[in-house]
Amino acid sequence: MAPQDLAEAALSGLRQRLTGEVIVPDNTGYDEARTIFNGMIDRRPAVIAQCESGADVAHAIRFSRDHDLDIAVRGGGHSVAGMAVNDGGLVIDLRRMHGVSVDPEAQTADIGGGATIGQLDRATQPYALATTGGRASTTGLGGFTLSGGSGWLERRFGLACDNLIAADVVTADGGSVHTSADEYPDLFWALHGGGGNFGVVTSFTLRVYPLPVFSMALLLFLPEDGPEAARAFRDFAQSAPDSIGGGLIYLTGPPEPFVPEDLVGRLVCGVLITCTGSEAELRQLAAPLIGLPHEGEVIAELPYADLQCMLDDPPGLRNYWSAEYLSGFPDEAVDTYCALAQTMPVPTASQHIMFPLGGAVARGPDIPDGLDEYPLPWRTSPWAVHPFGVWESPSDDDPARRWVRDVRTRMQPWSAGSTYLNFIGHEGQERVVASFGERNYRRLAAIKAVYDPENVFRLNHNIQPAASASAAAA
Repeated sequence: MAPQDLAEAALSGLRQRLTGEVIVPDNTGYDEARTIFNGMIDRRPAVIAQCESGADVAHAIRFSRDHDLDIAVRGGGHSVAGMAVNDGGLVIDLRRMHGVSVDPEAQTADIGGGATIGQLDRATQPYALATTGGRASTTGLGGFTLSGGSGWLERRFGLACDNLIAADVVTADGGSVHTSADEYPDLFWALHGGGGNFGVVTSFTLRVYPLPVFSMALLLFLPEDGPEAARAFRDFAQSAPDSIGGGLIYLTGPPEPFVPEDLVGRLVCGVLITCTGSEAELRQLAAPLIGLPHEGEVIAELPYADLQCMLDDPPGLRNYWSAEYLSGFPDEAVDTYCALAQTMPVPTASQHIMFPLGGAVARGPDIPDGLDEYPLPWRTSPWAVHPFGVWESPSDDDPARRWVRDVRTRMQPWSAGSTYLNFIGHEGQERVVASFGERNYRRLAAIKAVYDPENVFRLNHNIQPAASASAAAA
């Protein structure tokens, strides 16, 4: 049988096994199916398996291994490095597995592995419930949660992974595992920050919380007033209750009613304050900030799910991001951060962001008996700086990437050493190890050797199986 005939026969067999759809390069819809959020990524997988069940995922994994195809796993497709798609391999596309079932009495949500943050938020909103989600509604919940999960509600409700109660996982051999604190606890521990290294999570159970009211304030300052606003926000956030979140964000002034006409298309400094309480509570707590002279504002109560959509960028723009988690934010660091905003490419969709951590993030969750603290040393950092480069024209590629790298370099004196891996692309294995800590990394590598000894799931911020890691060191 000719190789092409063998390939067609194999694909026919895969199509017969899957309840979902199998897409190859000559199929209508292939280009749409392979397109992800970052417009800089242009990869052509040999097969896209649009799975509808855990059984579909298992069949796709076995097919890829039988035919020596690299595997990429796609949820929301937001990885800045394009980890959701590959060249010449197989993509396990989970987007059809997006169901969300909420139990308001138990305050839990069962979520399909391909759901987005927005789909979770809209499902919990009718019950006045919520949990920590990403800062963009189109982000995939799976990759977001597995690497930690940082969002506006984290100071009140903790990181997304802190709220992970159970998960269904398809492992590298095509087997299925249900994991919780009592079932496969080593794997359960590893899923709290270890990313997609251990299998394909087809279903998550997350804890959700009452959120009957939510409010926000966005204050706009001239860039020359940015250092004063940044110091004021820093001092405010350091003593604020857990109900307060937000960030300081330099951005291009958008054409919105609350933005003065002369600031549209120009660099502005924004202070975003979120509150898991009423507008009156927010105004009282944030009075020192609101009282600073500023150019524009919007202060309102609104559904949390609506805020989640406010900063969404359209797919297809060009993206390059990084982050530094900081051990402190003294005046010198504030001045450096604000000066770097002046070199940000404008007008683009880029943002220069400073997030406060603390609260429930720093305290960490109540760890179930028998488990160690989750492998996220960056959670104790009080601050994060996140240069978020987003632009349209390829002619801006070099200056945008140079700006992001320069932010990292200039903020190094205050770096805590580890970082939230969802905020970065491929920045070397040392960065991955540092972001778990060497002790955690060794334990994760040992768990990886149990569930994925051949490193099948390696298109990620990779944890090498212990045997491979030892061989590499030797």
